[in-house]
Amino acid sequence: MTIQVYNTLNRKMEEFEPLHGNRVSMFVCGVTPYDYTHLGHAKTYVAFDTIAKYLTYRGYSVFYVQNVTDVDDNLINRSNESDIPVPDLVKKYFREFLDDMDALGIDSINIYPKATEYIPEILDQIKGLIEKGFAYESNGNVYFEVNKFPDFGKLSKQVLEKLRPGARVEVDENKKNPEDFALWKAEKPGEPTWDSPWGKGRPGWHIEDTAISMAYFGDQYDIHGGATELMFPHHESEIAQAEALTGKEPFVRYWLHTGILNVDGEKMSKSLKNFWRVKEALEDYDPAVLRFFLVNAHYRSPVDFSNELLEEAKQGYERLVETVQNVHFALKWQAKEERASQDDEIDKAVEEVMHKFEESMDNDFNTREAISHLFTFSTKINTALESGLISETLQKVREVYETTGDVLGLFGRETEQDTVVDGLMDFLVEMRGKAREAKDFKVSDEIRDRLADIGILLEDTKDGPRWKRR
Repeated sequence: MTIQVYNTLNRKMEEFEPLHGNRVSMFVCGVTPYDYTHLGHAKTYVAFDTIAKYLTYRGYSVFYVQNVTDVDDNLINRSNESDIPVPDLVKKYFREFLDDMDALGIDSINIYPKATEYIPEILDQIKGLIEKGFAYESNGNVYFEVNKFPDFGKLSKQVLEKLRPGARVEVDENKKNPEDFALWKAEKPGEPTWDSPWGKGRPGWHIEDTAISMAYFGDQYDIHGGATELMFPHHESEIAQAEALTGKEPFVRYWLHTGILNVDGEKMSKSLKNFWRVKEALEDYDPAVLRFFLVNAHYRSPVDFSNELLEEAKQGYERLVETVQNVHFALKWQAKEERASQDDEIDKAVEEVMHKFEESMDNDFNTREAISHLFTFSTKINTALESGLISETLQKVREVYETTGDVLGLFGRETEQDTVVDGLMDFLVEMRGKAREAKDFKVSDEIRDRLADIGILLEDTKDGPRWKRR
């Protein structure tokens, strides 16, 4: 099987073929840390974390770079409003961002380079664009002259002649043309600045991504990801800068874009003030539920957000987790009984679900379809367990959930700490059983009630007592 991806650049599905064998270079537009992270950001970052995890599962060596915009208008404005220096704002909110990403199980990023750490590379690229005739200086500012790059618009399919001042282009009397965009911004009072051949100033937004990605990957690389709303003008400008500078195309082999997160029919964003912070969501929902909510949709699809839909996701995820727990319990019971048997039907179901899972993920990382196969599989497994199945095939079943969980960032693998907790829980269950045998129901009920107080549910089944987290 080969992986097929939808390339925004060509508007079609294409076979995934990295430039350098099994090595994959991936860059995703990162955060501007001037406020807390919201679920709209999380949707994009969960999606690309899952993509990186699946590529790794399929045998690729993925180097994933996600930049940090640590100087821009939003940061400067927030700094002025709060009277907090820009570096301090960045430090505070980037730490919060990392905490949120950690909670959501996002751990595939190799490095988070900050824009201000690449000023020399930015200056070199701007000088190169001026020398090649694609950029010009004006009163200490440097602009990219868009009409010098005939392919401008090939990603977003924007037509240059239709761009008008005040629409989606910056109106600036220093520009030759309204659609030209800033590579370097001249010094203004109260703003961070760096020395340059054109005077003190700071980099424009678009040039930082080009400078950083080319510093790691060279003139061309495999995957550039980001939210759909970044396609124009941001990603379009990245292409223009890079290809004008190097003369090589395509700058990026595959452009992947995530669908937006909607609230009441409108895009979740800070500018619309309708965003829900990840930190707030985590106060009401388990991180795994939030991740499941976000990953249980194709990355290119828009997602509608509401408390009702989050509750649905919670219930769906809990059904899957309960199956995982049922399998875990059955394996422990099987080990105690020291009996096992082969089950051809379950063997067949294991092979089938893994084939369908890979088939779905190979089809442009279709996580929603992949998860639907896990639900079907779980129904079969629960039915088999209810019928009294004790099978050596259960180990293969557990491996299905471990493998698919690793890719999707769900379920979680057992840690050393989990093993200790499981051992303690088994001991308490055993003590409760002995109390019941001795007809000391006061002690057995107290054990059950105290465990319930900390979110542990005890159940008496035909195979013996079992426990699970609520």
